[in-house]
Amino acid sequence: MKEIYVGLIGFGTVGTGVVKLLQNSSQLLEKQLGARLVLKKIADLDITTSRGISVEEGILTKDAADILNDPEISIVMELIGGYEPARSFILEAMRKKKHVVTANKALLATHGNEIFETAAKEEVDIGFEASVGGTIPVIKTLKESLVANRIKSIFGIMNGTSNFILTKMTDEGESFDVVLKEAQDLGFAEADPTFDIEGIDTAHKLAITLALSYGKRVNLDDIYMEGISKITPEDIEFARELGYRIKLLAIAIQREDSIEARIHPTMIPFDHLLSNVNGNFNAFHIVGDAADSVFLYGQGAGMMPTASAVVGDLVDISRDILKGISRRVPLRSRREDIIEDIKLMPMDDIVTNYYLRFSALDRPGVLSRISGVLGNNNISISSVIQKGRTHDAHGAVPIVMTTHESREKDVRKALKEMDTLDIVRGKTMVIRIEDDKLK
Repeated sequence: MKEIYVGLIGFGTVGTGVVKLLQNSSQLLEKQLGARLVLKKIADLDITTSRGISVEEGILTKDAADILNDPEISIVMELIGGYEPARSFILEAMRKKKHVVTANKALLATHGNEIFETAAKEEVDIGFEASVGGTIPVIKTLKESLVANRIKSIFGIMNGTSNFILTKMTDEGESFDVVLKEAQDLGFAEADPTFDIEGIDTAHKLAITLALSYGKRVNLDDIYMEGISKITPEDIEFARELGYRIKLLAIAIQREDSIEARIHPTMIPFDHLLSNVNGNFNAFHIVGDAADSVFLYGQGAGMMPTASAVVGDLVDISRDILKGISRRVPLRSRREDIIEDIKLMPMDDIVTNYYLRFSALDRPGVLSRISGVLGNNNISISSVIQKGRTHDAHGAVPIVMTTHESREKDVRKALKEMDTLDIVRGKTMVIRIEDDKLK
């Protein structure tokens, strides 16, 4: 039986999962592939700590060059994460005519243009299914299954940590800080959770998703990004009363000659499928002009789900090697020679519905003054909630308003004026609403 030799750089959580899967599913993979995948080398700086699995003697090395310079190795799996030396390893592997599999979303979102262009130049493949959605086959869906579609919109819950936190806050009424600590204790959140809770991880995934959906080069810095750290139990309870749950959503919408791309906490109706994606699960709601709605759901991270996606790419590339071909499917949905820069709509021009929570003094005429400021800025009120007369430490009471469709620029201008009024205490809370019934 023909053998295909592969090398693994990075023997951490996901790397360990890949080795387990290759060992435990070796017979299944041979039947699926018609060849034997041989893990020839594993490179990691730490080759002494037990991973709970055994590998053959001589496989482990501290030097990635042992993989990159081995002419027998056809595919290199990069699973160390981060920017460097991962970027250098991937580019070096490609220049040596080796195919690459990676789960490195941050690297692809930041240096993807260079990496994809190098892969095209060197006529090698790069598999990156695990970089977005873990075990969910969203990349394959966009590159292959929906190839005949113009993608009208994508709404995604792309970060399991943030979704876990918002789910616990919703179900148990706890504060953000308390639930974040629980997520860290359970291993769902890092010691420094910034990438997850501030939307950076989601932005990396949305950048990759945009490139595949529209066949364009994406500048990560052009994507609007807002995290969940300011969400309070009070906002979650008001959202519930209004018929919504709060999720950290990645949103992409085709708007004539540009794309609306943004990441922020979003209120979505109870009856929307995404509203019921809980815990650390991820989901993608994709709408194509021919396919209409496609919903993908599953584990977005974790050792074995991510390893499953990595090995899936490994098998895809191996099948092409056996056929003597490469790059059968364009890396970014379209040929690299026709890739163009994407045009993203400025956030100021976005039009949607808004939830506004004010802390205002309990005086006659307060509502009319707030309504006047909003009206003067072309913002129409859809509903108002004023709860009881319980005052906070500043002698203020919460007032919640939802708006009809309004322009982001107008809302920001109105709130800047609002927050200087003598009747308002503190900064107004703003959460965008996505609800087709309000359109």
